[in-house]
Amino acid sequence: MKYIYAIFFCFSLCFISKELVAQQLNDTLYLADPTVFVDKGSYYLYGTSSDQGFLVYVSKDLKTWKRKSENNGFALKTGDAFGSKGFWAPQVFKRGNTYYMAYTADEQIAIAKSKSPLGPFKQKKLKAISGLGKQIDPFVFTDTDGKNYLYHVKLDQGNRIFVAEMKADFSDIIPETTHACLAGTEPWENTANADWPVTEGPTVLKKNNLYYLFYSANDFRNPDYAVGYATSSSPTGPWIKYTGNPIISKKILKINGTGHGDFFTDKNGVLQYVFHTHYNNQKVSPRATAIIKAAFVSEKSGDYRLQIDPESFRFLSLGIE
Repeated sequence: MKYIYAIFFCFSLCFISKELVAQQLNDTLYLADPTVFVDKGSYYLYGTSSDQGFLVYVSKDLKTWKRKSENNGFALKTGDAFGSKGFWAPQVFKRGNTYYMAYTADEQIAIAKSKSPLGPFKQKKLKAISGLGKQIDPFVFTDTDGKNYLYHVKLDQGNRIFVAEMKADFSDIIPETTHACLAGTEPWENTANADWPVTEGPTVLKKNNLYYLFYSANDFRNPDYAVGYATSSSPTGPWIKYTGNPIISKKILKINGTGHGDFFTDKNGVLQYVFHTHYNNQKVSPRATAIIKAAFVSEKSGDYRLQIDPESFRFLSLGIE
C-alpha cells in the first residue's frame, strides 16, 4: 500500500511541477493601457498595474519579458512624483539624454524625468500640469518642426480627446492653446448608447504630412471597446474619422475589450501596436497585454490607411529569469 501511495505521490508531484513550469513559461502579462519604448536594443514595457506606481518589464526579442529588480520593479513609485493613486496610462519618450514619463495619477496628468528607461522617474516638485477639470491619458507628440503637443482626455460631457501645445522643456502645456479634437459620435463608438460617450487612449503618428490620431472608444468594460483613427493635415485638427473604423475590435480578433495602447517600431522596422484586452470573454480584469503588427498601405488618392494584421495578434508573456 505504501508503495502505491509513493507512486501516486511521485506522479502527482511530477504533474504539478510540469503544470507550474508550463504556467511560468507562458505567464501572460497583465498590464492595461500599455506602452512599449525601444531604446538601445531593448524593449521596455509599462502600463496600468498598481496604485504604487508603474512597473517596468524588459525584453530583447518581444517574446520573453522580465521584471527588473531595481526599485522593486517600479519605474515610477509613489512619493517620487505627483500622485497618490490611480496611476494609469504611461508614455515614455526620450529627448537628448533625458527620459520622460507622461502619466495619469489622481485623475490628473504629470510628467516625470529619469536618466534611464528603468527609472526611477521623479519630479523635483510634485505637481500636475495645468488645465481645468479631470485630465487623463497623456500622449506627447513632437512634430517635425520641433513643436510639442500633448494629446489627452478631459472628462467633460464624456471622455473627449483634446490637444494643447507644450513648452519646449515639457514642464507644462500652454493653456490657451487647448482645444477639442474628437468625441464619441459614431455608432461603433457608443454601442451601449451611454449618456457619457467615451473616446480615450490617444496616440498620434505622422505619415507624409498627414496626422493620424488613434483612439479607443466605448467604456473599457464594454466588450465592444475598440480602436479607430482620424486624420488631419494639422496636428491640431480638424479631424476626419476613418470610414473603415474600428480597425481593432472583438469582431476582428474574437476577444472582448480590445484597445487603449500605443504604437512602436520594432528592431526590424515593423510597426506594432501594444494594447490590452479583457482577461477573457467572461471577465474584464485583470486586463491582458497583447501586440499586433500594423502597416501603412498606399491608397489611390496618394494618402495612406493603417492596416492591422490580425494573424500576428498574440499575448505577451513573462519569462523565467
